[in-house]
Parts: sequence; C-alpha cells; structure tokens
Amino acid sequence: MAPILNGEVDIVIPTIRSLDFLENWRPFFEPYHLIIIQDGDPTKVIKVPQGFDYELYNRDDINRILGPKASCISFKDGACRCFGFLVSKKKFIYTIDDDCFVAKDPSGKDIDALAQHLDNLTKPATPYFFNTLYDPYREGADFVRGYPFSLREGVPTAVSHGLWLNIPDYDAPTQLVKPRERNTTYVDAVMTIPKGTLYPMCAMNLAFNRELVGPAMYFGIMGDGQPLGRYDDMWAGWCSKVVCDHLGYGVKTGLPYLWHSKASNPFVNLKKEFKGLFWQEEMIPFFQSVVLPKECTNAQQCYLELAKMVKEKLGPIDPYFHNFAAAMVTWIEAWEEFNAPAKAKIDSLKSA
Repeated sequence: MAPILNGEVDIVIPTIRSLDFLENWRPFFEPYHLIIIQDGDPTKVIKVPQGFDYELYNRDDINRILGPKASCISFKDGACRCFGFLVSKKKFIYTIDDDCFVAKDPSGKDIDALAQHLDNLTKPATPYFFNTLYDPYREGADFVRGYPFSLREGVPTAVSHGLWLNIPDYDAPTQLVKPRERNTTYVDAVMTIPKGTLYPMCAMNLAFNRELVGPAMYFGIMGDGQPLGRYDDMWAGWCSKVVCDHLGYGVKTGLPYLWHSKASNPFVNLKKEFKGLFWQEEMIPFFQSVVLPKECTNAQQCYLELAKMVKEKLGPIDPYFHNFAAAMVTWIEAWEEFNAPAKAKIDSLKSA
C-alpha cells in the first residue's frame, strides 16, 4: 500500500453541516490537511472535531478571494468542492462527501480508502490494452499472455475512482423504482478504464493527481440559480476522461470502497436532474466525439478547447450551455491566477 504522503495530499470536503463524521475517519485522515468548503448559509457555524488540520471557506470567503470570478463556483450544490481544488497546492486531492464512512472488507478489516487511492495514483495505468487480470501492478497479479510488451510500462494515473457499499449512486428514476436496493457486493479489483470510453464519475469517493489533470476537474455551474443539478461530478468525469485520453494519462476505477450511509430524496433529485436526463443523451455523444488539437499539451489548454466546443456544439440545446462554456473559461482564468509560478513564489515568501 502507498506510504502516507501527508505533505502531498489535501482532503476536500463540501458540507452544510457539522463534520462529526470525521471521527469515523480519524485514524486515516488525521495525518492530512483538510480543505472544507461550507455550502449554503455562510453565517452558519460548522463544527470540526478537534485534532484535525484544516482550513474552512464559506461563500463569503469565495466571493472575497475570487471577486467577479466567484461566479464560476456553484452555490447550494456539491460542485462547490472544486474551489478546494483551486486553492490547494498539493499534488494529490482526495474528495469525499460528509455522509460517507469507513467500510469494512470481507475479512472485517477497516478499509483505508485514502491509502488505496494513493496506491492507485502512484502506480501506472493501462488504458491502451485491457488486462484481463485487471490491474497488473497489484501484488499477486501481472500481465497476461498476449499482452504487448511494448505497453507494459503503462502511463501515469491521473484519476482514481472509488466505489461504495450500502446506498448505491443511482439517479432519481432508478431510486424511485429500487428504493430498498443496497450494494453488498465487494469486488476486490481495480481496473483502468480504456481509452475512448467514458464513465459516470461519482465524487463521493474520488482522488486525482492535481498536477496532471486538476484544471479539468471543474464541476461546473449547477445548483442555486441553474436549471441543472447532480451532474457536476459526471461533467467533470467526462471532461477529465477526454483530457486524460488526449494527454496519455490513465483513469482507474474499483477499489477502494467506503460506506455510503444516506440516500438523498429521489423527488428532490428528480427536480434537479430532470433536464439532464434529456440533455445527457446529447452531452454524452458530444464527449464521445471530441478530438482535441495536438497543440494542446496540458490540461488548461485542453479545457479551454473544450469550452469552445461546448459553446459551439451544446449551446444550441439551451442557453445554459453558453453560460457553462463561459464559466469554464473563467475557471481556467482563476486556475492560472492561483497556480502561476509568481503566485507560488509570493506565497512561499509570505510563509517564510
């Protein structure tokens, strides 16, 4: 398992409530720095258990720090978590929801989800040829007969997508027809999602290499004042996968599991998702058809090209996508402002 890289990891948590759930994670999270994004009413006091190293931002902080660019950060939606990605200076990000707890493996042992994510991210991925023993870099596995030797070195892993036991990550229509369904199946496997294949990314148990793909992990404008919600993480998943495919990075899914404790209201979810249930039938073919120019050599450049394509191809569906494309550009402007070498140098001088 990967070593504790506490100088290279930030844990980002969006929340509207006190973070008592962290007590459950204390053995695993206490060595790390937390970035907490308080959604909703900024006057509400968010309590964090003692002993954790953290910084907390509310909406007033976001408006003060970003100024006019704050319009690209969603309000009253889990998409606000991407502000934490923006202000982090660490190599790796782990983001988790506040209704998720430590799960147990089939032997009854507590699962250190963050350690498994770091193990995934610090080992190569194999997006160009599928290995039927799944992740060949895991102990006890290897490349199977017929796997090209020229591809066995793999590529850097940019995203580690974990799963959940108990409450599945379903859309509202599926919730309504399967209200009592629970996921009890633990599959001891990690696999690389093949190049050219999209997937529905869930942000409740997600880690990524911020240096490789951070600019593409934008969760969009959703929630309050927007016609769409609950597509924020899926949007970031489609964008980041297209960018990873273009830049030659890998995306893994499977282990680790956590315990998802609370099912959200399917009727509230249906209201948030309603337009997306129709729009996704055009959004997904759009992402499947994206070809980025070879001149795009980093995630920022790729994302700006995606913004142009979103405006051109998805804009005719609804004016919302024009606004979304503009927010994508604003996000990259904010990213470059916060991550410019000069800014890093100033920060280091301030802390000296």
